[in-house]
Amino acid sequence: MNLLENIRIVLVEPMHGGNIGSVCRAMNNNGITDLAIVAPRPETDWDDARKLSCQAHAQLEARKEYASLAEAVAGCTLVAGTSARTGFYRDTALTPREFAPIALESASTHKVALVFGREDKGLYNEELALCSHILQIPSSELYTSLNLSHAAYVCGYELFCAADVFHPSEEKADEASSALRERMFDMWREMMVQTEFVHDQKLDHMMMGLRRIFNRGKLTIPDCKILMGLAKQSVWVANQWRKAQSND
Repeated sequence: MNLLENIRIVLVEPMHGGNIGSVCRAMNNNGITDLAIVAPRPETDWDDARKLSCQAHAQLEARKEYASLAEAVAGCTLVAGTSARTGFYRDTALTPREFAPIALESASTHKVALVFGREDKGLYNEELALCSHILQIPSSELYTSLNLSHAAYVCGYELFCAADVFHPSEEKADEASSALRERMFDMWREMMVQTEFVHDQKLDHMMMGLRRIFNRGKLTIPDCKILMGLAKQSVWVANQWRKAQSND
């Protein structure tokens, strides 16, 4: 089961259509599809929302609208309200990273809601009272309030990572053997001599430096072949230059 299917993003009285669309895009980035809007404003620019949703039109068009937050989260077991403000009951706030495993455990069988308040005033106290958890996104003291879509992205990202559904691409080429690497180093040694990059008395010292550079990371067979080709071509060019010089 994809646990992210049971995550609901709830926007309370969002002020700008563009922000709604941007939230949809953030949801799409993180595999979340369930959007609920509480008391959408009559003047909402839905064309702007569609424009800024980019490839997340499906989330926008499938949105559910509710008259109150209580209705929007009625079927959810966990309800996490976001707040940048501090104070009494907000002191028990979790970060999105701390909340993610808690949310996904519940999402295995039930809906979980992430609630975001108005761009200018956030969530009212009576709305936070409906929340089982309060989330506070870590941010600099220079400015603690995040744009609505940025806040939605950060929370969605932590859930997406915790859900372990992303599998990064892996190196398909085999790692180079010691023998192949030594062949490569021999060719580079020859290249440095033939191109007069280094004099004989400093050659061993330069080779140790070169080895340290290349040994900082894994070298694959294709990597070594490219580097060997570069060395071979450089030697050829150096020899051609010498021949041209001697003919002059």
